[in-house]
Amino acid sequence: MIYQGDNLSVEIVEPGIAELKFDGQGSVNKFDQKTLNEFSSALDAIAADSDVKGVLVTSAKSTFIVGADITEFLTLFADIESTKTWVHKASRVFDKLEDLPVPTIAAVNGFALGGGCEAILACDFRIADETAVIGLPEVKLGLIPGFGGTVRLPRLIGPDNALEAMTTGKNHKPDNALAIGLVDAVVSSENLRDGALSMLRDAIHGELDWRAARTPKLQPLKANDVERLMTFSTAKGMVWAKAGKHYPAPHAAVEVVERGAGEERNGALLVENELFVKLAQTDACRAQVGIFLADQVVKSKSKKLAKQATKKISRAGVIGAGIMGGGIAYQSAVKGVPVVMKDIKQEALDLGLTEATNILTKSLKRGRISAKKVTGTLNKITTTMHNNELENVDIVVEAVVESPKVKTAVLSQIEKVVPEDTIITSNTSTISIDRLAESLEHPEYFCGMHFFNPVHKMPLVEIIRGKRTSDETIATVTAYALQMGKTPIVVNDCPGFLVNRVLFPYFAGFSLLLDDGVDFPAIDKVMEKDFGWPMGPAYLCDVVGLDTATHASEVMAAGFPERMPHHAEGAIAKLAAADRFGQKNGKGFYQYGVDKRGKPTKTVHEDVYEVIGEKQEAADKEEIIARCMIPMVNEMVRCLEEGIVASAEEADIALIYGLGFPPFRGGAFRYLETLGLKQFIELADKYAHLGELYQVTDGLRAKAEAGESYFKS
Repeated sequence: MIYQGDNLSVEIVEPGIAELKFDGQGSVNKFDQKTLNEFSSALDAIAADSDVKGVLVTSAKSTFIVGADITEFLTLFADIESTKTWVHKASRVFDKLEDLPVPTIAAVNGFALGGGCEAILACDFRIADETAVIGLPEVKLGLIPGFGGTVRLPRLIGPDNALEAMTTGKNHKPDNALAIGLVDAVVSSENLRDGALSMLRDAIHGELDWRAARTPKLQPLKANDVERLMTFSTAKGMVWAKAGKHYPAPHAAVEVVERGAGEERNGALLVENELFVKLAQTDACRAQVGIFLADQVVKSKSKKLAKQATKKISRAGVIGAGIMGGGIAYQSAVKGVPVVMKDIKQEALDLGLTEATNILTKSLKRGRISAKKVTGTLNKITTTMHNNELENVDIVVEAVVESPKVKTAVLSQIEKVVPEDTIITSNTSTISIDRLAESLEHPEYFCGMHFFNPVHKMPLVEIIRGKRTSDETIATVTAYALQMGKTPIVVNDCPGFLVNRVLFPYFAGFSLLLDDGVDFPAIDKVMEKDFGWPMGPAYLCDVVGLDTATHASEVMAAGFPERMPHHAEGAIAKLAAADRFGQKNGKGFYQYGVDKRGKPTKTVHEDVYEVIGEKQEAADKEEIIARCMIPMVNEMVRCLEEGIVASAEEADIALIYGLGFPPFRGGAFRYLETLGLKQFIELADKYAHLGELYQVTDGLRAKAEAGESYFKS
């Protein structure tokens, strides 16, 4: 044994060949600080052993190395100096691997991402099996590769391919990795080790020129001035079009390759270190790292909860077809759980089945699924107008019209049809679960299961616990949501639950701006272009449906009359009363249609002002953002304080996955902490005269005074 650490080892496996094997103490290999230190020591031991003629780098696990330990990032990035020290020291460890005086080869199985990818790039050769997934996803964390990836990858596969990989975070499967030169060979899993050893022996014996493979990675990028100009000009244009101004990491990925192109490895690595440190201090990086960590909290919690389920969902029922019901039925069927879709109207069933078919057809055309998968999924959806088809389902998702009277009648009827222990859920978006449970004989088997439209695209499912909902029911519904490929978050019951409860104060802030004469296209432009929402509040209202928004506003007003009174004379209610429902009938705040090429259009027609009145007052960007966002943040704080949601992490993921909250801002709580609690309070107090929605809670003031964070780490 040449070296033995807790997370990796080096031993001679045949004369002259040392195997550097990663075998972390956890379920996967990752580059935490301890592993990086051991990696450095192991490489020193190899370099000092004159008997070593070649090095094989392997993993003892089903994945190679998943990357750096992201849980350490927020601590490592606490200040510039600590970040500089860490990244400079860590990146030089990979240079040690590349500088070994003998040939090296990585045998790649499973995920080799981030630091894992950078480790194999530092080897002279790479061989992968059919399970390999290789990539540099750091951009998704608001970063660029920090262990030499921005230097080695462009020199290995060319700057065009490298920039596409780094600016998108796209992963490469074996065939694609081979095609672009990211790996040198692809073999079956059972032949991976033997194939790697064979190539390494060839390199040791001079049949493979390992020095020729290594040299280009040490030199300036091989491209003339014209080629570089074209490459980087094109890349900058593409990145700007996709990332815009809010995400600095993709822009930095282009800059680091461009600035380092004329440098040898060590000079280019200094550029990488510089830009990595700069990005690590940005709000976008902290937010995106925060999202990753919050997502891990949510996933861990839901998996633990699902393990407590004793009932397996083998067959589901959906009551109420149409677009939403069809989407839910599709999601269940495509993930392997057969579903019965029931409605009282054949045309609704046809619409629901068409929705499922359309989703599958689009996926088929894009090559994401096979024709066999399309047929198999559709065969798992049964449509019916008769209740008896539901007699053997394990769970029912009610998705009928958003009316307490209709829902309670349907739920009561269904309970009499299904077996006593069948779990019944409601896809209501605002109506209290406890109120709906009053119509049921067994409320312990009832809870909310709120999907977001379009169901197949939106990751979030809110699982709403009523006062009499059993723990077993919550565990089983959580397990079913995971089966469906969704991210479930359990919340407690209240009008609007979590996501819609905080959405309507946002709409209320928007409405107050309209009342003050600010034009809705100006508000949308600021909230989209400057704040970063995928759509502004007026556009979002149109997508939700102005009639639906008005109805939901009435429900919220009943629950929170002081804070969220229904604004009957507001623009949203006026447009709904004028039969301007939004996208569903082609006119709302905006007018919807198609152009000559059949592409959707969204325009402002003057007739909208005949309904809502002329809007001419100007407001600066910061005021528009403050007046829309303060009510949402305040309401989210109230939800946490009242126990509607259990943690800031779950709250942020709910907004990102359910509403499309701008990821570079990280969610309501991350946005609040980025602003600073005291600074947010000062801002909110400026608008406190506008009403309770703008008035912060005593709990928030106390937390600010104590200098505390809403996050656990």
